Parts: sequence; C-alpha cells; structure tokens
Amino acid sequence: MSHMPRSFDYDLARVLLVDADPASRLTLKTVLETSGYNVDAAASAAEAVGKLEDSEYELVLSDLHLESPQAGLQVLAHAKMVNYKPATAFLTTYENARPNLPRRENSMFIKPVDIPGLLSKVADLISERATRRLQRELRLAGAGV
Repeated sequence: MSHMPRSFDYDLARVLLVDADPASRLTLKTVLETSGYNVDAAASAAEAVGKLEDSEYELVLSDLHLESPQAGLQVLAHAKMVNYKPATAFLTTYENARPNLPRRENSMFIKPVDIPGLLSKVADLISERATRRLQRELRLAGAGV
C-alpha cells in the first residue's frame, strides 16, 4: 500500500509591518517570517492604509513615527476602523519611548531589539484577537438561534 505524505494546509497569521526605515523593516520582516508569520510590509502610512483595505491581517505593527509624528497613530486608527479588527501595536526603538498617548484597547508598545519579547508579544496579540473573534462569533450564533 502506497503511503502519500500528509499535506497540512495551515493558514499563517498575517501581519502588516509598517516602518519607514528600510533596514528595520527588512530585519523585522525576516524575523517574523522566520517565526512562521506571513508578513506584508509598508514604508508609509498611505501604503499601509491601502494594504489594510486590500487584505485582512491578524496584527498591524507600526512604527510610531513614519513620515510625520502622527502617521503611526493614523495607521493604527485606520486599522481599528476596518471591519475585521486586527490587533495593533506600536514599534519603538527608543529606549524609554512611551509617549503620552491615550491607552488604546489591545495596543501596546514593542521594542524590536528584544526579539524573544517581540515574538512573545506578537503571539499574545494574535491569540487575544482570535479569542475575541471566536467569542463574538459565538455570541452572534447564540443570538441567531
């Protein structure tokens, strides 16, 4: 009897990485892809917004300062408005960066120099988003019965 190798069809979690610095963007993209994520990258807020409209992501990671001081905020604000509700986080390379911004639900600051910490937080954010989505679907299914 011939044994065919089993083929597993896994959907990798999709991450949108937004960073204006090409070296940082390439490094983080490589780290995330090596860890099993499907990563799209954007160099500007406008490019990120276009990608958010064209594809669905589980997580949006954005540098706070892109082409303007408010561009990173605009990217995450737009991510919060799309109907598939991705998890969001800011990336920062500044040692003590935590600007005085209003705390947004399910947003956090991630320092990419801490690779194990970065990967742990990415996994946590994606897991939390999946749990919220499942709970929402169960509530809707229960209300429809």
